[in-house]
Amino acid sequence: MASLLNEAALPGPQGEDGPVYVDYNASTPIAREVADAMAPYLYEHWGNPSSAYVYGRRTAEAVANARRQLAALLNAQEAQAHVTFTSGGTESNNWAIRGAARAMRAADKKRSHIVTTCVEHPAVLEVCRFLRDVEGFELTEVAVDAEGVCAVEALEEAIRPGETALVTVMHSNNEVGALMPVREAAGLAHAAGALCHTDASQSVGKVPVDFVALGVDFLTVAGHKMYAPKGCGALIHRRDVPMEKFMIGAGHEQGRRAGTENVILNVGLGAAAALAHSRGVAQTAAKLAARREELRGALLATLEGAGVQARVNGPGDAARRLPNTLSISLRGVVGAKLVARVQDKVACSSGSACHAGAVRMSGVLRAMGVEPEWGDGTVRLSVGKYTTSRDVEVVAREIAVAAAEELRLGSGVTSG
Repeated sequence: MASLLNEAALPGPQGEDGPVYVDYNASTPIAREVADAMAPYLYEHWGNPSSAYVYGRRTAEAVANARRQLAALLNAQEAQAHVTFTSGGTESNNWAIRGAARAMRAADKKRSHIVTTCVEHPAVLEVCRFLRDVEGFELTEVAVDAEGVCAVEALEEAIRPGETALVTVMHSNNEVGALMPVREAAGLAHAAGALCHTDASQSVGKVPVDFVALGVDFLTVAGHKMYAPKGCGALIHRRDVPMEKFMIGAGHEQGRRAGTENVILNVGLGAAAALAHSRGVAQTAAKLAARREELRGALLATLEGAGVQARVNGPGDAARRLPNTLSISLRGVVGAKLVARVQDKVACSSGSACHAGAVRMSGVLRAMGVEPEWGDGTVRLSVGKYTTSRDVEVVAREIAVAAAEELRLGSGVTSG
């Protein structure tokens, strides 16, 4: 079966005539190996996995194999955990948080308290706030320090033995790359009789993620952050924890999520997990870190040469942040305007939004205490498996030129 993607098209829009892509935290291209694994299930093996005849058996085995591949990457073997396929990170987060909190309160009405951090992705934070505002749960949003990390002591202070139902702490922050103390959070939660969930969407495939070693009860995976397609993900959860069904109907996904399995997407997620596992996540992390440091050095040098003041956000210790993520603030520049200015040459994200002449810094940067004169000019750059040294040169040059031009013209906006 021919590849669904040509080799030259692997990085998506990136190429000789397209912008350099450095926004891998937003989404990754589908890896060629993943597309090739999916192709037979689009054209050849199309049977319903619930069917007993050969067409169904082939697709059922493909789904089972994908489950094993993801379990192997995350050390979530069948004896300890269920691997349930979902439509992505948002569904997995909703299911884990709402299901766990409700189940805990149903078993003990005093357990109506949730603990999270103030820098979670909206797919976590907004779910927790929904449970507070609509279903009457209490919610504590724990602060972070200047590096974007939640202190273990702050979590311990927030958790209430006998009252806390769930602690949910992201594995890594998508904006500044800070790695969170998830293992410690799980230990504190369990000591208080609570459950623990982590959103590992940004971490899987970039840094080692071990379900058993982390000690969490629930772990979220998002396919499109790890070179699999959009619209696929998984929820890993311990076998012995209470969990409500997500969808009621037939017995799909071990009776927890009714609906005919999306075979081709599940195969893609499994193939992406197998690819990450075969290459070695620790080795991948080292390569990503080297490319990020190459970018950091080149960008800081070109910005200095252009007369632009810059500083890096997030943990100073490289071991405490994602290896591919660089959040950098440019003083006196509006990040959203800079990103728009370079979009034909560089595809990246901003840490601020500009509406009606006012700039609003991201909630993560505000929580870290970043001053508006710096935070408003934040750009997030995230490298990936296709980022080259040539890409680094282009990004450093184009951002420095655009930042200098923005300073020359003046922002014409105010901080909001």
